[in-house]
Amino acid sequence: MTAKNSAKKIANHGVAWESAFGYAQAVQMKDTIYISGQLSHDGEGKLIAPASLDDKGRPADFSQMEEQIRQTYVNTKKLLAEFGATLDDVVEETLFVLDVPSAFAAGSKVRKEMYGTDMPPVASNLIGVTALAFPEQIVEITFRAVIDRSAA
Repeated sequence: MTAKNSAKKIANHGVAWESAFGYAQAVQMKDTIYISGQLSHDGEGKLIAPASLDDKGRPADFSQMEEQIRQTYVNTKKLLAEFGATLDDVVEETLFVLDVPSAFAAGSKVRKEMYGTDMPPVASNLIGVTALAFPEQIVEITFRAVIDRSAA
């Protein structure tokens, strides 16, 4: 989908929070694709592997980290495909997490699996935060990809 009166091309998942907050999941400008913070949800917007919450509405543990990270990459691959891109085109990612140690352990495994190599050629940031958009989410990942337009 192309944004009105713009050279920007956008893609969305069609989940409720896109219109509620008012944003695009992914935007391509020239040869760069910017992917908004991705969560672990299915096609209907149902959260996959939501963390159980304590009596204060905070995640009770972080055992769902690996499954949430994996689904987040699956959702990202779908968005990249809208632009004819893959994870091979990703140059940078930032993981925003509620628990850095569990994210480091789970992320190192899932990233290697998703990129298909023990040393993904991607600049990566792992940042601890106090909260994310939904209480059951313990990870959110943004991506930047660059596609080689000269090869097209």
